Amino acid sequence: MMKTDIQIAQETELLPIRDVAQQYGIGEDDLELYGKYKAKFSDELINRVQDRPDGKLVLVTAINPTPAGEGKTTTSIGLAQAMAKKGKNCLLALREPSLGPCFGIKGGAAGGGYAQVVPMEDLNLHFTGDFHAITSANNLLAALLDNHIHQGNELRIDTRQIIWKRCEDMNDRALRNIVVGLGKKADGFVREDHFVITVATEIMAILCLAEDMKDLKDRLSRIIVAYDYDGKPVTAGQLNAVGSMAALLKDAIKPNLIQTLEHTGAIVHGGPFANIAHGCNSVRATKSALKLSDIVITEAGFGADLGAEKFFDIKCRMAGLKPDAVVLVATVRALKYNGGMPKADLGREDLDALAKGICNLEKHIENLQKYGVPVVVTLNAFLTDTEAEHEYIRKFCEERGCEFALSEVWAKGGEGGLALADKVLKTLEEKESDFHVLYPDQMGLKDKMDTIAREIYGADGVIYDTAASKMIDKLTDLGFGNLPVCVAKTQYSLSDDQTKLGRPENYKISVRDVYVSAGAGFVVMLTGAIMTMPGLPKKPAAFGIDVDDEGNITGLF
Repeated sequence: MMKTDIQIAQETELLPIRDVAQQYGIGEDDLELYGKYKAKFSDELINRVQDRPDGKLVLVTAINPTPAGEGKTTTSIGLAQAMAKKGKNCLLALREPSLGPCFGIKGGAAGGGYAQVVPMEDLNLHFTGDFHAITSANNLLAALLDNHIHQGNELRIDTRQIIWKRCEDMNDRALRNIVVGLGKKADGFVREDHFVITVATEIMAILCLAEDMKDLKDRLSRIIVAYDYDGKPVTAGQLNAVGSMAALLKDAIKPNLIQTLEHTGAIVHGGPFANIAHGCNSVRATKSALKLSDIVITEAGFGADLGAEKFFDIKCRMAGLKPDAVVLVATVRALKYNGGMPKADLGREDLDALAKGICNLEKHIENLQKYGVPVVVTLNAFLTDTEAEHEYIRKFCEERGCEFALSEVWAKGGEGGLALADKVLKTLEEKESDFHVLYPDQMGLKDKMDTIAREIYGADGVIYDTAASKMIDKLTDLGFGNLPVCVAKTQYSLSDDQTKLGRPENYKISVRDVYVSAGAGFVVMLTGAIMTMPGLPKKPAAFGIDVDDEGNITGLF
């Protein structure tokens, strides 16, 4: 009987985290321990390594996700394990998972099979409390905002133009649109309000983009919570909220260290959704990893049209990062699904469906090459794959100037990633990265959105709702026109319509809403039917999760 991910993880003998840290020259005094197997980096460690040279940075991304699965996180972990097997000093830099998907439909973010980070139960549940701190800071700001209005509204906040939303780290559709302040006069001002999921909040993005505590507080102070009766922004700084919010985030800003099943170090910190926010782990985690190792394997959420684009155009732009290579993950099954093959038939060889669906992989290769970074394509291998299918894809990739390797890390751990590691090392040694962002800062917001839509999504242009177009003009007048654009879009298609698979053509992206995350430093454009608070499916994953009499968690993947 095939073992589940949690069975594999629970059967693994973990090293004490201080022993994992020692592999990277990190002493116990540099750690803030959360039990035996989790720790945070001290500020002293982060400051002490700043003058060291950077290692090589490798981004792992993927084609658009499908029900057939791609395994981006699993590939990232397995690749890091393979690098360690080859004697390389390698660190992972990953995102933390959200409770919403864990108890909903998507699952956790600890990898799978024999390529996991552990303790996976802790990671997928409360971990070190970072998300709770972010949730609390977000809702403290909301409470201070409503209290300011209740206490006389000195800042003349227009209650019809409050844009700050409450949050929680759970899928709860009933909280998307609510009314607060009902009851007596002392119970607050009656108004419409909203909840978003914690990973979609601006504070999550701020935590992930902040360089240090000073930068964190500066960014928090710039958060726009509402507009006043004259249409001018009202900020968290004006509400005197920054100090107390920073106090809640004091420990959350410190990167977390855990390990893989094969005891390779994994820095796991931050977790914005890539279909809503910028989809990358924290700048502090990535920069610390680059100082502590020779090779850093990181990933960005969902397909390359979302995660990789935002990694390049937002995270790298702000943090001055220059990736050295990109690994693009695909599967035979997912490519055949993009070619119109029914999910039930994906285990059958069908080169015609593969030929039709490989256009999705082709578009992602073209997109990544526009950033000047060398690309390695890897196939996450399944038992139902055939040699003919593998060879077709191999030839397709090599004709487009990409290295190619099979990945068997789910079944074999680091051993199954050696071929991929060889191709990544070859790329790092032989191919020079000429990384550059897609558009300049000084380009207008609509031109930036148009560039992303045409160059990355393959659209013919952009259609704006009237309100969205007016907001873009307003934000430009307020001085936010130089910020990068963060597109909220479905992850299932290159377009904003999740039913359009493969490589959609002859369509336009529809932008229905626009707002600025002034603290994070980007302008968000909501497209299609994307939502910032997901709902639970008919049979949530929560139904299968339990704890036995000995306290062992079961059913968590």
